Amino acid sequence: MDVAVKLFKLIVAAGLTAFALCGCTLLAIADAAGSAVVYGVKTTVNVLDAVTPDIVNKKK
Repeated sequence: MDVAVKLFKLIVAAGLTAFALCGCTLLAIADAAGSAVVYGVKTTVNVLDAVTPDIVNKKK
């Protein structure tokens, strides 16, 4: 019975570790996707500013 308890604890620990790593992976993917969106928007704004500077930078 002692071996069964140790085996159960090992399985539970392995399952929790796998679950935690999946959560970290998901956060890393979401962070990378968010960064890509931010840089994409910045690039778009810079291109529009270069093409049409009089619209984006209105002179007073």
